[in-house]
Amino acid sequence: MMSKKVLVILGHSLDDSFCGALSAQYAASAEAAGHQVQVLKLGDLQFDPILRHGYRQIQPLEADLTQAQAQIEWAEHIALVYPVWWGAAPALLKGFIDRIFVPGFAFKYQEDSSFQVKLLKGRSAHLLVTMDTPPWYYRWVYRLSVLRQMRKTTLEFCGIKVTKSAVFGPVISAQPAHRSAWLAQTSALATRI
Repeated sequence: MMSKKVLVILGHSLDDSFCGALSAQYAASAEAAGHQVQVLKLGDLQFDPILRHGYRQIQPLEADLTQAQAQIEWAEHIALVYPVWWGAAPALLKGFIDRIFVPGFAFKYQEDSSFQVKLLKGRSAHLLVTMDTPPWYYRWVYRLSVLRQMRKTTLEFCGIKVTKSAVFGPVISAQPAHRSAWLAQTSALATRI
């Protein structure tokens, strides 16, 4: 297996959350497997999560967002770890994406074409998502909407190919044995980049 540059993005605002434990486990396991690893904790960043003028004018990036873009450009593989809150990704993660996945960085429009150029092409990703809904219920009733949205209309729109998704839940009532099994599953996933 070839060594890859791996960026682990923690999309939860708290490092001491179960998402934080999953991201730490993924990073440690990827590093143990010989990969170069960087970790980006969105809760530690200082930035305005609101795209104040839409795409009508450029909103200057804060230093933390400029660094985050550099980390994404560096990465060959991204592990995105986040919870499902109210059926969607947290506002912090959505605001992060709105601010840095902008035209000219993540994609660009082509003149006389309805299709964009995918500027982050060549990267792969794993999605690790926690929820308090039983995953089987989320799959059959909600049709995995949060995974589909992140995979298709965000990451793949920019050229990042999601190769595996893992859903953990319900976290709120999980016994220690369940959490340990989920951490072991995360370790196994990190070694199959």
